[in-house]
Order: sequence, then C-alpha cells, then structure tokens
Amino acid sequence: MAKAAKTAIKTKDQKAAADAKNWTKVIRTLRSPKTGAYTFKEAIVHKDKIKEYLGS
Repeated sequence: MAKAAKTAIKTKDQKAAADAKNWTKVIRTLRSPKTGAYTFKEAIVHKDKIKEYLGS
C-alpha cells in the first residue's frame, strides 16, 4: 500500500516544503500530424500557470 502524500515531503526547511506543494506534474497528450501517433509531454508547472500551459 502506498504512503500518504503528506508524508512524502520530509525536509528541515518547512518553507521549502510548503512551496513544493504549489507545483503540479502536468501530462499533455500530443498527436503527431505526420504519423497520427500519440506522444506524451510531461512538465512540472506552478499551480497558477496550469491553464496557460495547457492552452498553449
């Protein structure tokens, strides 16, 4: 069974731990115009910039 997410961040610097929770892993599905195959692009994006990232 997986550990709870809140225990995943263990650091002595509480400010850095709190800031780390503001980032999200975003996975975009892209389709190749040449072959039609799907590819996936992963990025770590700040939670305030997610819609901008997905819109581009």
